[in-house]
Amino acid sequence: MGTKGRKAAHYTISVLGIVGWVITILATSFWLLIVGRIILGISFVMMIPLRSALIGEYTSPKSRGAFLATVSLAQGFGIFFVHLIGSLISWQRTALVCLFLPFISLVMTLFSPESPSWLASQGRYEESREAFRWLRGDQEEDELEKMISARIAFKESRQGRKITMFGTIKKKEFYKPIILMFHAYSLSQSCGLVTMAAFSTIIIKKVMGDVNADMWMVIFDTERILTNTLAVFIIHKFKRRTMMFSAGGLSLASHIGIIFYVYLRNNNSLPVTGMWLPALLLALQFFAMSVGVTPMPSVMAGEVFPLQYRSLAGSISLVSLSSTMFLILKTFTGLIDSVGIEGTYAVYSFSIAYCLLVMWFLMPETKGKTLQEIEDGFRGKPIVTRELIEKKSLKDDETELETKNLT
Repeated sequence: MGTKGRKAAHYTISVLGIVGWVITILATSFWLLIVGRIILGISFVMMIPLRSALIGEYTSPKSRGAFLATVSLAQGFGIFFVHLIGSLISWQRTALVCLFLPFISLVMTLFSPESPSWLASQGRYEESREAFRWLRGDQEEDELEKMISARIAFKESRQGRKITMFGTIKKKEFYKPIILMFHAYSLSQSCGLVTMAAFSTIIIKKVMGDVNADMWMVIFDTERILTNTLAVFIIHKFKRRTMMFSAGGLSLASHIGIIFYVYLRNNNSLPVTGMWLPALLLALQFFAMSVGVTPMPSVMAGEVFPLQYRSLAGSISLVSLSSTMFLILKTFTGLIDSVGIEGTYAVYSFSIAYCLLVMWFLMPETKGKTLQEIEDGFRGKPIVTRELIEKKSLKDDETELETKNLT
């Protein structure tokens, strides 16, 4: 993605997806199924940093948030769709349906331009201008020229200097977004993204009691799709910090509510009875997760990473996503057995509160800003070319001369 371009990465992901599904469909043994799943897993992991980066670079600051929010919507719809058709047809036919998606992606990539930001980072400025205007027209020329000027200045600043890994790590625009996204991804996992996907029926039974867990799972999956759709419009309208901390606070409140409900129920101390209260608490958890906590990391990932290190920093930040997901999946059943659902949710509540606290101090407001403005904000100052420095110096000299003449 960083060296060969966004299109090359997109081609690779699409081809891997096609190969993975074909192997899965034709598999005649357990090990072939594993091989197919491994290839699909590689394709998915490669896609995570690319999808947000590509959408962020393709779209205008005015609509970037809404487009990035569709990442979560598409993922939620995909889970719902596969669950639905998987209950109606065989797994081989389900895999055949899924095969069409990377094929469509491959065809669309053939007719899509390369990212203007990546072209500018490679010094291909005229191609960058052509791709930018193909995507957005000629109404945002100022953003285009500022981006190109910043890339020229960046290359000038590196001339004659030895670039080391330690020097890169020390840059604010490199390490701050990584730390921010580390906590954003951890927050999304702690709020129930992975547990509700893998252990939804267990959670529903532990919280709601003896109910039809499969039916409630479909109900909550439907709520997730509707709320993800709503999130596209809400994120387009409201500021990023407002969305993140409102949804995160609501998620924390729903977790605490579930803890108290289960504790009081187990001790026969509930002042009210009925299925509506646990259903409402779980619905609030799904709402908070779907409207902000899950889509916002995808939005942020498409905005906060600097162009020069976008692929590297994005890939590093995914370590938190993978490690937190692995940790939660491996410890969930053990926690349930040892401390119950209320103790498990208490652990997640502490994680949510910690992540929100760190993000409060690190997360900038990015709504309506260009990617270059966001990068400059992390750096603390804009990067300028020698030409601009010389012009400013000349202007200062002229101003000083005029002042002397007046006196």
